Amino acid sequence: MSRDVLLTAFEPFGPHTVNPSELLARGLDGRLVAGRTVQTRIFPVETRSLLDRLQVALTETQPAFVVCCGYAPGRAGIALERAALNVLDFEAPDAVGTMRKNDPIARGGPDARLSTLPLTEILAAWHAVGVPGYVSNSAGTFLCNQLLYETLALTTNASPPVPVGFVHLPSLPAQAIDLGAERTPSMTLDLMRKGIETLIEAVILWLDAKPAEPAKRPGDKMWIPRGIREVER
Repeated sequence: MSRDVLLTAFEPFGPHTVNPSELLARGLDGRLVAGRTVQTRIFPVETRSLLDRLQVALTETQPAFVVCCGYAPGRAGIALERAALNVLDFEAPDAVGTMRKNDPIARGGPDARLSTLPLTEILAAWHAVGVPGYVSNSAGTFLCNQLLYETLALTTNASPPVPVGFVHLPSLPAQAIDLGAERTPSMTLDLMRKGIETLIEAVILWLDAKPAEPAKRPGDKMWIPRGIREVER
């Protein structure tokens, strides 16, 4: 496992010609934040291919933790999601026309999976530097929810643990003008970037304060993020 951070984002979708999460992720790709390299992956808004793309991203990066980002017009600040529900219920088709209504993400899976990022610490760090952020209890029922659920599922048995969470971003100012400035909150890309960098710093401080994992012994099993499977070290 590397000490890198995996930051994921989505391409534009539906009527939105720009996705703030993509712009943010591309701007942070390869950057050092608190001594950790940020590796980014941009996913198309395609429900059927998302799991395979996610597995490849986890395998390639072997991250210490994962921060997923998506766009949610109408959010008043950066929203740190608490949970992902085991349901997809689209209001509109994905980028290739797939429509899913009241459809489980994983048949037989738990009804919900909770974020494993330190929500309280992240929120406090945001407020300390003037980033308007809050904890949200619903990641929706579109691909953002699916991504959080699938990532948490793939990292459930990770050893050492790989914390995972999701952040919804508001509209950019130009998008708010197009959507109706009188009813659409917005945030500059610079402030969003400050929010994600502050989140990464807060998670690193939290991880560094935790007791060290026991040293691996020869023959111990090691988690590799390619589905939920283990292989001999």
